[in-house]
Amino acid sequence: MKRTLVTGGAGFIGSHLVEALIEQKRKVLVFDNFSTGKFENIPNSELVHVVKGDISDKSQVENLFKKYQFDTVFHLAAVASVAKSVENPEETHKTNFDGTLYLLQESVKQGVVRFIFASSAAVYGDLPGLPKKETDPVKPLTPYAVDKYASERYVINAYELYGLKTTALRFFNVFGPRQDPSSPYSGVISIFVDRVIRNLKGEDVSITIFGDGNQTRDFIFVKDVVKALLLVERSYEAVGKVFNTGTGKATSLLNLLDYLAKIAGKLPPIHFEPPRKGDIKHSLADISELKKIGFSPSFTVEEGLKLLFEWELKHKD
Repeated sequence: MKRTLVTGGAGFIGSHLVEALIEQKRKVLVFDNFSTGKFENIPNSELVHVVKGDISDKSQVENLFKKYQFDTVFHLAAVASVAKSVENPEETHKTNFDGTLYLLQESVKQGVVRFIFASSAAVYGDLPGLPKKETDPVKPLTPYAVDKYASERYVINAYELYGLKTTALRFFNVFGPRQDPSSPYSGVISIFVDRVIRNLKGEDVSITIFGDGNQTRDFIFVKDVVKALLLVERSYEAVGKVFNTGTGKATSLLNLLDYLAKIAGKLPPIHFEPPRKGDIKHSLADISELKKIGFSPSFTVEEGLKLLFEWELKHKD
């Protein structure tokens, strides 16, 4: 029986995907170097096999495909830190671009049925005009965004040139359980929720907002991202295409704090700092293409926040 490969399967989004694949009774192979992923994120199941390794090491990727047969490859592994890509573009390029290329080459050789790539809304940069459509111009502003865009083009071209049935999803602002709030590139929601819970437990913490708090993002709950990944995998109309993956709804940071105040009952002190250089004021996905193949988000931001808050309360020491 062939396996489904999930690169980065010990990470935040990857581990939720692995859970969903197990629910479908599929054999899963998690390939992760555990630089940010955690063993405890991976569900304990006889259907899951874990291989520690690095997609930036060509021989490791070749050996993986020699040893195992895959039906689908979900490629989620990446150095997700934009700051790290700016500080060390060469090292992050090896993972965020070279790794994609190695996986594509081996998938073509082996005759993998479907290849799904996690791209990013970062490819749009700060170009004006909202909501963002897949046909809009791109302006990747960081090595991270450049590598995502270059990988995305290689992924789509692999269908045109070699017949590998590929799809790329441009994730907008994903949030949910197992997103590490202590990580320097963590999402704003996980940081807010962490501060709120610590404040409830009597810690002297505060929330810092850069700018006036009116900046907006398209926040999507992690279970809806998994839903989109599984949908494009089984959709013939998704082959050779790129899809925005969000909710199509904008939420400001001040909205988030209002929701959290309702859920938690109180908030820690809030400090406003000047906006950070390079921060984009507004981001919003046009998800009409994803909707055409049957996608609709199951969770509002408020519902997702409530679930995340309850999960964090249960799992915090």
